[in-house]
Amino acid sequence: MQCAMMKAFRHKTQGVNMWDSSMSLVTFEGPKQKLGEVKKGTMDSNAKPWDQKEEYGDEPKHIAEKHVEIIEKRSGTPKMVEESCVPNRNNQSTQTSSGHSKGCSKLHQSCPGPPRGLLASIITKVTMAAVLFGVVWSITEKECLPGGNLFGIVVLFICAICGGKLVGLIQFPTLPPFPPLLGMLLAGLLLRNVPVVTEAVHIDVRWSAAMRNIALAIILTRAGLGLNASALKKLKAVCLRVAVGPCSIEACTVALISHFLMDLPWIWSFILGFVLSAVSPAVVVPSMLLLQKDGYGVEKGIPTLLMAAGSFDDVLAITGFATCLGMAFATGSTWFNLGKGILEVVGGMAAGVVLGIFVRFFPSKDQENLVMKRSGLLLGLSVFAVFGSRVAGFSGAGGLCTLVMAFLAGLAWGGSKAPVAAVVGVSWDIFQPLLFGLIGAEITISTLDPSTVGLGMAALSIGLVVRVLFTFVMVLFAGFNMKEKMFITLAWLPKATVQAAIGSTALDMARTIGDPVLEKYGMNVLTVAVLAILVTAPIGALGIGLAGPRLLQKRKEADLENSQAEAGRPGVVLEPARHCVRPLHDT
Repeated sequence: MQCAMMKAFRHKTQGVNMWDSSMSLVTFEGPKQKLGEVKKGTMDSNAKPWDQKEEYGDEPKHIAEKHVEIIEKRSGTPKMVEESCVPNRNNQSTQTSSGHSKGCSKLHQSCPGPPRGLLASIITKVTMAAVLFGVVWSITEKECLPGGNLFGIVVLFICAICGGKLVGLIQFPTLPPFPPLLGMLLAGLLLRNVPVVTEAVHIDVRWSAAMRNIALAIILTRAGLGLNASALKKLKAVCLRVAVGPCSIEACTVALISHFLMDLPWIWSFILGFVLSAVSPAVVVPSMLLLQKDGYGVEKGIPTLLMAAGSFDDVLAITGFATCLGMAFATGSTWFNLGKGILEVVGGMAAGVVLGIFVRFFPSKDQENLVMKRSGLLLGLSVFAVFGSRVAGFSGAGGLCTLVMAFLAGLAWGGSKAPVAAVVGVSWDIFQPLLFGLIGAEITISTLDPSTVGLGMAALSIGLVVRVLFTFVMVLFAGFNMKEKMFITLAWLPKATVQAAIGSTALDMARTIGDPVLEKYGMNVLTVAVLAILVTAPIGALGIGLAGPRLLQKRKEADLENSQAEAGRPGVVLEPARHCVRPLHDT
């Protein structure tokens, strides 16, 4: 039926073009007298066919009716009527949506957006601090109010973070930034010595000691994971000389001076000596990485040498400290105390070997969340070793056990230790503000003995001079020129992390015993350790930054890109450069 109607329709019109090129209108090319009826409903090809405002005013409904009527007369096909009306509706909705989008765009431009950049960072951190305080308060209530124990810990933690950020903002061109730990230490010092604040910020002595010991366990774990056996093989004798020689000589010098100037017993003098003899990786490593990135001293491997030797230096200082600490709190004859100290060293290393082998195989490699399980087990065993050794009466064994266990675990894991080290690093980022803030809060300026401060500074200064001279002697035959030797001796000055970690340990043990004489000795050790941090950390950071570009040779531009790539790789801190072996053959 439809086909017959279409044939008749074509016969009547004699040349009909049913649809134009755009398939939107029905037009006719027949005689003009037949188009008279439809002229009002059609448009030329150049006009806008569905622009209602230009052609038909505001009567879209009337237009639609005309089209329907004309097409029904000519074709009688309902389908064509429907298709001819659809473009009009689509265009109408498109214009409406474009009008809405333009209005929304203007509204979006007139309204200010959410804060970004520094303002957004400040708002986020303030909110996080408020949420932290609110959560602790909602759980503990009175303990988190001013004067409570948790209130003091939360306030100290927040202030230490703010202090570290403020000090980190102090930057000078061509110089490394100041270490944030200075701001953390000063924040705790201020909270302790401001009269009104001191009464509100109170932290129980046992809680303070426990958190410092946890931080000690974490830093010992990091030191053990950071050790690399290949560094000792590639750097050969010069690494041992730089690590062992200056540390041992400074410890003995400080022990000798403090025994006669500060009236400390010999064993306590050596405790102070080993506390002060450790170099700070928190200052040396970032400064060396900046120099290595710019290509200074890379050809002879000086930045890598100092970073690798610094780890062995810290291990030696902590080992000597743990041995002397066990002897200081032992009861009995001198030979008995000496035997107990040796027993603690051997026992701590043996326990570390056993735990290291255990951690190597458990958790097994086929388990899920392997990194988190390894990290949790390693940190848990480290904290247990530090606290359990004191409960057992062998306080010096815990630190050695942690070092050996972490070293063997990292050696067994190989390349897989990097994610575990990253998790341990996050734990250190949390406990670092607490450690340095609590160390600063232990110092009350009004109760300090001026003679203790003066004599402690004298012992520290003499020890540093001897350390510098002996370091220079250790690198005399290592293939370095005069300027490079001077830089190595200068870079071996700063002290911070190890001093904060072990400086208060003797004082905590003395408080546990309740002996006022031992508490005085412990406070003297802590006071000199804090002075060493305040004096040597900024001097060391500035000295390395200023002397590095002037005393070290810069690598050629052709090799600088490779050096920068090596400096950006994880684990480069303790991985020696291959070319650094070359000048060591002169020894």
